[in-house]
Amino acid sequence: MADAVTADLREIGLEVEEDGSGAETGSDAGNLLARMPGPDEAPTIVLCAHLDTVPLDAPVDVVCEDGVFRNRNEAILGADNKAAVATILGTARRLAREEAPVGVELLFTTCEERALHGAKAFDTGKLTAGFGFVFDHASPIGELIVAAPTYYRIEARFKGAAAHAGIRPEAGRNAITAAGRAIAAMRLGRLDDETTANVGRIEGGTAANVVAERCLVELEARSLDDGRAAEVTRELVDAAAEAASDLECDLETSMERLFRAYRVPRSSPHVEAASQALLGIGIEPTYVTTGGGSDANALVAAGVPVLNVANGTEANHQPDESVTVEALETMLDVTLGIVAASAG
Repeated sequence: MADAVTADLREIGLEVEEDGSGAETGSDAGNLLARMPGPDEAPTIVLCAHLDTVPLDAPVDVVCEDGVFRNRNEAILGADNKAAVATILGTARRLAREEAPVGVELLFTTCEERALHGAKAFDTGKLTAGFGFVFDHASPIGELIVAAPTYYRIEARFKGAAAHAGIRPEAGRNAITAAGRAIAAMRLGRLDDETTANVGRIEGGTAANVVAERCLVELEARSLDDGRAAEVTRELVDAAAEAASDLECDLETSMERLFRAYRVPRSSPHVEAASQALLGIGIEPTYVTTGGGSDANALVAAGVPVLNVANGTEANHQPDESVTVEALETMLDVTLGIVAASAG
C-alpha cells in the first residue's frame, strides 16, 4: 500500500517522504507525507487516512454489483480505510490540475488498527497545518465526530496450582475458576451513555483432567470521560484481585492507556469548514460522538487539531464490509469542498 500510494503521488508530481517509524511500529513501511503548496499566506491543512487494515481471513477479490463494492470472498473489503485513501488521492489529482486554495499536506499512516501505532510514531513537527481532517468512521456521510473516547487495555493473568482433576483436585487451585468469578463480578457492556467495558478473550488450562494452573483474561474500558475510563479500569482490576484472593490464586495485571479522549468544539474552524462542505452539496451535517478510536486521537494528543469525518463505508471489520460508488464520489466532493472551505 505504501509503495502504491507513493507511486500515485509521484505520478502527479509530488515528493513523498516515508519516515523510519517501521522500526518502532513493527510495520514493513513508514508513514507517508506529501505536500501541495497553496497561495502565499494561505492556510495549510492536513488530510489523513491509514494504509493498513485488520487481518484478512481470505484474499481481497473486489467485485462491484449494483454500484456496491464488496469482497467476493468471506473477508473484509478493506474499505476501512482504503476508501479514504482513494478519495484523498482523487482530491490530490484534482488539486494538481487546479490551483489549490490552501496548502495541503497528505498524511498516510501505518498501524492504525494496532492501537494507532503509526500516528503515534509520526513526528507531527513535520506538519505546518493549522488544522486537519481524518476520514475514518464507517457511518453515514454527514456525520462529524466531535468526541472520541479514552481506551484502556487490561490483561489479568491468574496463577493457581495444577493437580490431577480426578484424583486430588483438593490440592489444586483453579485459575479458570478464579477468572470466571472475577468476570461474573464485573460490570460489563454499556455502563452509561459515554462508557463501555468488555471482556474480549480468555485462555487457560492445559487439559480437561488437570486443575487449571493459569488463565489469561483480556479486557478493555472506554469512555468519553478520561477520568471515568480510569475509574472503570480500576473497578475491573479490583474485581480480578478480589476473585484471585478468594480462591488463593496469584494475579498479575497490566493496564495501558492506548489513546486519550478528546472533544472538538462546534465552533472550531475545521468543524465549520467540514459543515460548509457538506451543506454545499446538500447534506445536513450532524455532530456525533463515537466509542471508537482513530488517528484523530493520536494527532489531537500531539497538538494537531483534527476532525474525524464519516466517509460512508459500511460494516467495517466484518466479512460483509462494503462501500458504494456513490459514497466514494460523494466523499470526493466533500473532501474538495473541505479544501475550498478551509481557505476561509
